[in-house]
Amino acid sequence: MTRADLGRVTGLSRPAVQLRVGELLERGLVLERTDAPSTGGRPPVRLEFNATGGVVLVAALGASRTRVAVCDLSGRELEGRDFAMDVEQGPDVVLPLLMDTWDDLLGDRPRSLIRGVGMGMPATVEFAQGRTESARVMASWTGVVIPPIISARFPVPVLVDNDVNVLAIGEHRGAYPDLDDLMFVKISTRIGAGVIAGGGILRGAMGAAGEIGHIPVLDGGGVLCRCGNTDCVDSVASGTALLRDLRARGKDVKTIADVTALVRAGDAETMATVREAGRRIGEVLAGAVNILNPSVVVLGGDMAEAFGPLVSSIREVVYRRSTALATRRLRIEPSRLGAAAGISGCAVMVLDHVLSPDAVDETMTVSALRRDRGLAVSG
Repeated sequence: MTRADLGRVTGLSRPAVQLRVGELLERGLVLERTDAPSTGGRPPVRLEFNATGGVVLVAALGASRTRVAVCDLSGRELEGRDFAMDVEQGPDVVLPLLMDTWDDLLGDRPRSLIRGVGMGMPATVEFAQGRTESARVMASWTGVVIPPIISARFPVPVLVDNDVNVLAIGEHRGAYPDLDDLMFVKISTRIGAGVIAGGGILRGAMGAAGEIGHIPVLDGGGVLCRCGNTDCVDSVASGTALLRDLRARGKDVKTIADVTALVRAGDAETMATVREAGRRIGEVLAGAVNILNPSVVVLGGDMAEAFGPLVSSIREVVYRRSTALATRRLRIEPSRLGAAAGISGCAVMVLDHVLSPDAVDETMTVSALRRDRGLAVSG
């Protein structure tokens, strides 16, 4: 739109609009365009958001796989890299590797373009502080406050959240922007959920919302979970549990891909094990659907993507065990974005913060103070 359009929309005076637009142009957040059609005389000068006016550094960490990327201010990935990395190695190993990778991916881009950093962690995260809370799972990360470690090298806002929360944010913004209530369920090495409620991510009082992996199931057989309890759905139906149970039955399976091959070959015992995992996950999700009443449950992660029988079992149990009203319009769908939802969610999380009115106002104020100090010194 033009400056005149902005004045009409905001009710601000022409000088106020000119001042604000000038600041946004100076900060590289807005561009001027003169290629609009003319109705006579000079073409109108139109303003548009400048997605190339900065970058954000993002990392979507999983229990066994990690993707690191540099995105522009629209959240589009510019450069990225995948790792097969064990996060249990701890922050002293993982965080320096992430920061070195960001440096490599930035290449010749000026570091002044960096606007923020976003990370998804496969652990409970106290979002306000960026502190991981995982006493038994990822024990080496317990109590680690990540933002100061990252900002010592990249002095910008650093946001850290649970990995499934960022998947939920990415899937919501990228695939279901018209829905206000969504639950993303990651079924992979571990099981977890991210909840969009009323259009925003639901983190809970301490960031522990969505920890469905540690809800117990009936008749789990007394399996000890990493959290210290028994028969959590994560301990009896996750990818780790599936591999353990199939090996106990004499199957030569090292990865989920090996299980997929057996399913495709029609191995009856493997199919039965996969379906049982789906029923147990469905049992937990039915309770979550009754409580949260989402419009859509999105299933993501290696297992959800690989096993049709697992997804079918989940659907069967959820529709049978949830209330009729909660399931009347409920959709249970596979992830549309796949692994890309993690990077997208990290970028959206950061951009919503650094491009918020308050954050932009603050950067404008800081820039003005620095400019005034410079003028005072030169004077």
